[in-house]
Amino acid sequence: MTSKSKGSVPGDKASSSLLLSSPPYQRLITKEGRCAFRVPLSSSGSRRESLHRAWLLALQDLWGLLVNLRWRWTLLAFCSSFVAHWLFFACLWYLLAHLNGDLDVQDHDAPPQGHVVCVKYITSFSAAFSFSLETQLTIGYGTMFPSGDCPSAIALLAVQMLLGLMLEVFITGAFVAKLSRPQKQAGAIQFSPQAVVGQHLGQTCLMVRATNLLKRPLVDVKLSAVLYKCEGQALHHTSLDFYLDHLGQKACPLFIFPLTFYHPLEPQSPLYPALCEGSSTNFELVVFLSALQEGTGDSCQKRTSYLRQEIKLNHCFAPAFRIDSRGRYTVSSQHLSTAPSNEPVNKDSVVQINSDGMEQGC
Repeated sequence: MTSKSKGSVPGDKASSSLLLSSPPYQRLITKEGRCAFRVPLSSSGSRRESLHRAWLLALQDLWGLLVNLRWRWTLLAFCSSFVAHWLFFACLWYLLAHLNGDLDVQDHDAPPQGHVVCVKYITSFSAAFSFSLETQLTIGYGTMFPSGDCPSAIALLAVQMLLGLMLEVFITGAFVAKLSRPQKQAGAIQFSPQAVVGQHLGQTCLMVRATNLLKRPLVDVKLSAVLYKCEGQALHHTSLDFYLDHLGQKACPLFIFPLTFYHPLEPQSPLYPALCEGSSTNFELVVFLSALQEGTGDSCQKRTSYLRQEIKLNHCFAPAFRIDSRGRYTVSSQHLSTAPSNEPVNKDSVVQINSDGMEQGC
């Protein structure tokens, strides 16, 4: 249990509204963590030049482009790349047969005197495509096979095998990288839609709550933030530290239940003028949660942002845990919601997590 406190957030004139009000500004980071800011690719502003520049950048990072594509486009790229490879070498095999005169030979089992058939029974483009498919998939040659007395066929066969192996390695690696991306684990981390300002351990703090939706725990969890403040035509950024209860700046060793991180709103805090003194400065608070996956040790990061109007004054988070009739802990479905600090709560069935900003009677 925590003791009640009659303290309130300084600056009553700033708390006349539950949400801090300010003119709408474009986000730098969306609530889902995607970057909403776009740098123009062309200094002249030409759409054609911008598209050309975008294609050049994509070609310079094919691996990153393929890994970050949606699954439907990745599967399309997988199928189309192999079909294009088979068609390309089918054209080369058909061209080789044409240049060597194999298309004019009536019986490949009994060619004219002195004529060497490079690949037997390639008499049409469909036959060349079938041979290209057999070569790439190494399913074994049947009636069609290259002749050891035709150096051009052996050279083309080696080139197709080498390029085919390179293509298979690239596509397989992209699939493995896409499946094992840490963003998938980070997708199970959710932040509270709003941040709150309330009392924590006798201090006025800005609080943010995060939860892990998966049953697999995360370890070494840290939360940091960058404050982007717009002053005229200048955009300033300042780092902010968030703490977790008595752990201070140490990482949380285990992330299995909702956690509430707090930033003390002391006079030296960059947010103190806006949240405690009623300053009308526009800002965006971008929050980063970094953690390690317990099974693999891979790092993952989740981020979100809070605008000025998404920070509630004199509020606290709803209780995250409750104890059922059997004495078991259950996570409330409303654990990311907020409530006024003076709203009563049945504390006989509520388990508080590092106070949760509930010291003002919540």
